[in-house]
Amino acid sequence: MNKQRTLSIVLLFMLCMTLIAPAKIGAQAGDSQVPMHPQPLADLDGEVEAAIAENVMPGAVVFIAKQGEVVKHDAYGYAARYTDDQFTEMEDPVAMQKNTIFDMASISKLFTATAVMQLWDEGLFELDDPVHWYIPEFTGEHKEDVTIRQLLTHTSGFAPGPSERLYEVEGDREDRLEFVLREPLQQEPGADYVYSDLDYITLGVLIERLSGDRQDVFVEHEITEPLQMEDTMYNPAESLKPRIAATEYQPWTNRGLVWGSVHDENAWSLDGVAGQAGLFSTAEDLAVFAQMMLEEGTYAGEEILSEEAVELMTTNWNEAYPGQDQGLGWELNQSWYMDDLAEHNTMGHTGYTGTSIVVSPNHDSVTILLTNRVHPTRQTVSTNGIRKKVSEKTADAIYAWSAESMQDMVERLLTREEIEANTARSLNLHLTAISRYEQQDNQAKVLKHLESFKFLVDYFQGLGDINGPTYQDLQRTSDYLIGKWQ
Repeated sequence: MNKQRTLSIVLLFMLCMTLIAPAKIGAQAGDSQVPMHPQPLADLDGEVEAAIAENVMPGAVVFIAKQGEVVKHDAYGYAARYTDDQFTEMEDPVAMQKNTIFDMASISKLFTATAVMQLWDEGLFELDDPVHWYIPEFTGEHKEDVTIRQLLTHTSGFAPGPSERLYEVEGDREDRLEFVLREPLQQEPGADYVYSDLDYITLGVLIERLSGDRQDVFVEHEITEPLQMEDTMYNPAESLKPRIAATEYQPWTNRGLVWGSVHDENAWSLDGVAGQAGLFSTAEDLAVFAQMMLEEGTYAGEEILSEEAVELMTTNWNEAYPGQDQGLGWELNQSWYMDDLAEHNTMGHTGYTGTSIVVSPNHDSVTILLTNRVHPTRQTVSTNGIRKKVSEKTADAIYAWSAESMQDMVERLLTREEIEANTARSLNLHLTAISRYEQQDNQAKVLKHLESFKFLVDYFQGLGDINGPTYQDLQRTSDYLIGKWQ
């Protein structure tokens, strides 16, 4: 075989490997052709900086990726700024960095749910098995009827949290876990959706009983190590403190400024390892975890979950509780922080410390906002506004890419019953014409018809066919697309 033929075969093989290789979170996009309009992402900087100026949080990291490529990864403000809850400034405040490690708070529940489903993949239980089959002391009035699936979907009947602060319960970690397992139900299993830390503390115990390993060991061996998430762990080492975002000043626990150990008092009392909180991570590591879900359980050749397990985790099990769409661990379709990314299969979660993640299979996108909003006190402005704004600008960047992308937006509005079918039809017809002119690279025609589209949106609002928020979304997206063509 001659050298030229050999080289051709090698090049062909490399091309094929590139085409079939799984998506992997890569370097920041820069001038790439990822179909996202850069202006909304640039405008996001001002939104985050304004939230910091309004004392919503001292600092933040924003990470946005699409099709496995990073389109935005920026740090703002401070990781540590105050010495106490009176906002006394540090002599040397610590600037936020892209690789700052955050206390994930309730985003930890996603790793608990993943670990549980890994054990399901091993055939160790069925989702509708009673919990007490595997944890015999999980007994009491109606508790024998609680299933593993009900714990995962917050429909077990438990109260939101323990009846006593666990750090005030005498004994060690095992004593406090035993206290949790003895907690009575607040209502009958399946009666309602109640977001409960007790559900996930119990699931943490389930992981330990079925695997024989403490939860942090299991998560490391089965999730973070295979995914090479080197900055994700429970109980970070003291040497990592300079990279960790500080959280709350807690005189009531005699901990002073909590910085480098878990913020959640109950997780802290459980030696920093619990099902509901305790995990620390970075935006980049968390994006790898999210990409694994987008790739149906596999990332860079490592299978973490079976495709069937991922399908179960992303199914809405809470149709009986409108507005509380819930997979196994993952929340679904929550517009209060997902904004225009919210669809029936959009996954996400938030954390009390000011963290949030939104994963959209329809857009093959990951949107992460990490903040230290409880630093130096939890008595601050809600982060929900900036969470929603980060999702809004991500959606703007996706939908404002082209007239065809705007048609996807119209279809989403129709699916969510935010516009009528006749309105959607008229908007889509106009966008089809604009798309044709885009393909012809006819700038004048594109701009002229985009202005006409805006007048059409005005017309429908005047008729009462488009509500205020939808009107603003359509006009804003149109303006972004006009800016792209000007």
